[in-house]
Amino acid sequence: MTAIVGLVHQGAVHIGGDSAGVGPGWSSSVRADAKVFRAGPYLMGFTDSFRMGQLLRYALDAPRPPTGTDRLERHMATTFVDAVRACLDKGGWLSRDRGREEGGSFLVGVSGRLFQVWGDFQVAQPADGYAAVGCGQDIALGALYATAGQPPGRRIRTALEAAAHFSAGVRGPFVHLHQRAVSR
Repeated sequence: MTAIVGLVHQGAVHIGGDSAGVGPGWSSSVRADAKVFRAGPYLMGFTDSFRMGQLLRYALDAPRPPTGTDRLERHMATTFVDAVRACLDKGGWLSRDRGREEGGSFLVGVSGRLFQVWGDFQVAQPADGYAAVGCGQDIALGALYATAGQPPGRRIRTALEAAAHFSAGVRGPFVHLHQRAVSR
């Protein structure tokens, strides 16, 4: 459950998320531990499990991104994902099925770029400059599309509010963080 949204605007990455904690039988609570946070040079927002988010936030030995942006995509798909896999495995969150490893979905902002990591550890960079994960993903994506040209804070808030309005697994309060690209 959740809605995590991210976008790139004028060299900064913005990621926002809701605060819903959904348990067995669709019980719901508001969590004080945010789904959006900074981990070293990375800005992250997660869905799937608070345990996975806790591992990413507190146990990930976040590798330093490369200085050249032309190497960033390779870094994210290899070095970064390998560190995430090791972190989740050590923390007991990684699952294996027929030789494949599975984790969870989350957004990552680094060096002014937005990436989406899927449960099978593929790394995507959205061509539209925005992405969303969680049960409110489709609703949030529609809102991000419809608000093109508006300030990033308003787009994030509108996407999260739309997801909360139409999805039982999304609720406020909302957290929105941003990070400028570091000049090197």
